[in-house]
Amino acid sequence: MGVKQRFGKFLLVLMMAIVINGCSTNMSVSTKDNNKGTASNNGGTLVIARLSDAENLDHHFMSTINAASVTHMKIYEGLVGRDKNAEIKPLLAEEWKQLDDMTWEFKLRKDVKFHDGTPFNASAVKATFDRLLDPDVGSPKAVVFKMVKEVKVVDDYMVQLILSEPFSPLLSILASHEGGIISPKTIEKFGKKIINEPNGTGPFVFESWTPGQDIVFSRNMNYWGTKSKVDKVVFKVVPEETTRISMLESGEAHIAEPLSVPMMSTVEASSQAEVYRSEGFGTEYIGFNVQKKPFNDVHVRKAIAHAVEMDSILKGVYNNVGKKANSLLGSKVFGYHADMKAYEYNLNEAKKLLDEAGYPNGFETTLKTMDSKERVNMAEVLQSQLKGIGIKLNIQVLEYGTFVEQVNKGDSEMFILSWRNATGDADYNQYNLFHTNSQGASGNTFFYSNKEVDSLIDAARKEKNQDKRVELYSQSQELEMKDAVYIPVRVIENLAAVAKGVNGFSITPSGYLDINEVSIK
Repeated sequence: MGVKQRFGKFLLVLMMAIVINGCSTNMSVSTKDNNKGTASNNGGTLVIARLSDAENLDHHFMSTINAASVTHMKIYEGLVGRDKNAEIKPLLAEEWKQLDDMTWEFKLRKDVKFHDGTPFNASAVKATFDRLLDPDVGSPKAVVFKMVKEVKVVDDYMVQLILSEPFSPLLSILASHEGGIISPKTIEKFGKKIINEPNGTGPFVFESWTPGQDIVFSRNMNYWGTKSKVDKVVFKVVPEETTRISMLESGEAHIAEPLSVPMMSTVEASSQAEVYRSEGFGTEYIGFNVQKKPFNDVHVRKAIAHAVEMDSILKGVYNNVGKKANSLLGSKVFGYHADMKAYEYNLNEAKKLLDEAGYPNGFETTLKTMDSKERVNMAEVLQSQLKGIGIKLNIQVLEYGTFVEQVNKGDSEMFILSWRNATGDADYNQYNLFHTNSQGASGNTFFYSNKEVDSLIDAARKEKNQDKRVELYSQSQELEMKDAVYIPVRVIENLAAVAKGVNGFSITPSGYLDINEVSIK
């Protein structure tokens, strides 16, 4: 029996199981339906089957790229964006200049309106940042823009960001989802509460959100830029990967993401779908809550780092998809430290360190992970490997949203996580993951604090000379490795399954889904 015949037989059994278990979706998007609309814009409804829902639709409260990927550059847009080469480009701002160390001036577009018809102008920019930085609102993303002292309206289409201190990577932050501009009317309506009806300037307009089921957008017919080629987009929550893939085969969905490594061969054998892959800015890692015993002892953390045989994990779990990581910065990120060395596999050294820490016979602990195939598989390999130094590792698999919530609040000992670096600049990684000010939902779920690391990160933010910035980040990364805050696993490859006939889809190095140019044949 050939590969495609075996896949067809597998799919038939799979679809029968789905029907029997009542897991089939109520939404059907046939090829015929997708060809509605004019020849110039293709039309149709793009259905994206996703592992998990967004935790919210408010950029000021989002803690994951998973959620931001739904709205960033679709509903919300920033003053600047990134082109296909990840270079900064004009967006809502036509041009900008740095007047001095503390003052950045942006000239705004005059042909833009929010989805509710409100004109986009300097006052709208100010309203967005005032809300983000308002301590009474309590946005976990306020720390990202803490250097912004004032947003000054020069005139209707000129705005200045006045900083309290120099901040070199400002444009990279403005290009990420945290920099998305929100309609002033929406800010007025929701105030300090989380926005559940997003309203921006982007190519799609929010229609509905049924938590746990789907999020629906429609094409913005009044969009200032190039209009979307599809009429609607449905982000459909489908936790089971086999169901997501079967939806591509049946025409119920066009994109399934994320795609796990074990499922890649199934998609590659399909006549209806193909694998999308691209290298990301981010990395995957094993983290420690350094405030929880026994992980408050660096000897314990180093012992575990030495006990993990990473090459077998990369081959056995990931089939060598994604390069082996030596830090939490992907190799394409500005500030990446290519010469840094991770801990080598050495069981004797691991046992020695545990003995020095007072655990000669090991101990019992729990590792938390989200419910994805690779993460669970990796957890099981870790469980087996750590037995070699007497550690009994219990695995707790959680639904994604629950997992993020628990890790963010410090309800963890060990965990498997990834950081997708929304900006491509080391600052986004270093400040959010390792600075004392970012403990918790801002990214530092290690609850790590090192004054020397903080000083290096702060200095790099102010430094104009890019070579000096790189050197400062090299020093901070070395200290973090010395403290064994984490174990790097791999540089992330963005993977998705895409139905044949879907053109123009991509995933940015930051991990955002790019659907603005998608068309469906």
